[in-house]
Amino acid sequence: QGIFVLGLPYALLHSGYSGLLLIVLAAALCCYTGKILIACLYEENEVGQLIRVRDTYEDIANACCKKLSPSLGGIVVNVTQVVELIMTCILYLVVSGNLLSHSFPYVPVTEKVWSVIAFVTLLPCLFIRTLKIVSKLSQLCSLVHFVIIFVVITYCLTQMHQWSWAKFRFSLEFEDFLVSVGVIIFSYTSQIFLPTLEGNMKNPEEFRCMLNWTHFFACILKTTFALTAFLTWGEKTKEVITDNLPSFLETLVNLCLLTKALLSYPLPFFAATEIVYSCISKDNHSNYRSPLLALTVRGSFLSLTLLMAMFTPHFALLMGLSGSVTGAAMTFLLPSLFHLKLKWKKLSFLEKCADISVFILGFLCSLAGIACSIKGLLEVFG
Repeated sequence: QGIFVLGLPYALLHSGYSGLLLIVLAAALCCYTGKILIACLYEENEVGQLIRVRDTYEDIANACCKKLSPSLGGIVVNVTQVVELIMTCILYLVVSGNLLSHSFPYVPVTEKVWSVIAFVTLLPCLFIRTLKIVSKLSQLCSLVHFVIIFVVITYCLTQMHQWSWAKFRFSLEFEDFLVSVGVIIFSYTSQIFLPTLEGNMKNPEEFRCMLNWTHFFACILKTTFALTAFLTWGEKTKEVITDNLPSFLETLVNLCLLTKALLSYPLPFFAATEIVYSCISKDNHSNYRSPLLALTVRGSFLSLTLLMAMFTPHFALLMGLSGSVTGAAMTFLLPSLFHLKLKWKKLSFLEKCADISVFILGFLCSLAGIACSIKGLLEVFG
């Protein structure tokens, strides 16, 4: 349940009834690719029992590319993961600066300075050493998120008297529809974290059930939120739905969003530094046997996110471009490709068709997103 959720009502504005179908379809597809990705971690032993023989996304990639190069697949996956995770961290800093600027408009401070202030609150991330701490912060983040959703939906329900299904569109503009597809799909993505999450579960055999229920409830919540907000504001729906709220509620929600952004930062930050540290140390990086090296890696990443948040022009467009490549690759392209490669002989005809269809769909989404992002960058740079 990321910040992308706040753009779902705007996505419905440009996708109409098809947007509601897309929210359900995206949940099903992301749930499916999560399952096949985790399936690639396991192999059957002599008696037919499933044994976890791989631990990370990198291990899966290396297994698929071992005939070509023992480490090529892992390098590609690691670079893709780190780029996406770092861009996500930078986005949280940029968003934090923007929210602080809008929450305190009378304070004579620029958005970049507000981003630096937000960055200072994130310095304790230097000392995060385990996923358990990150999970507690993510739990708080989820609670804040539910507060935001509750406030918006409650206000929308008070405006039920002006709801009208006539606000939904049947005609679509192709480019606007592609933007909606991107917002909806990438509000579900979590594949980068799944191998680590499944490996840290007390009962890994419950993973598939957990994935089904989380995507089901996410789909229900997203559909309810997007529908009630769009029916309330219709054609006046803004890109971030909180901008439609009355001023007294907007400030409250913006502060909640700020809290959510800051609490969301540690998860992608921890994941990115773990990947880099494991590549450098080649030891049991979860124990951090070299505290100085671990601190250096985390400090470098913290500094990098701040510098890029401060000095990268048109970051939103660059985020869209990189997200179209890395997001689609990690969510659709690679899971389906790896599953076909590692499990081809054991897959039924329908399973093979499903994987191939997901791959083609992911490729088309990526291509369309890249085209839209490049067009936007060309327009900005004249």
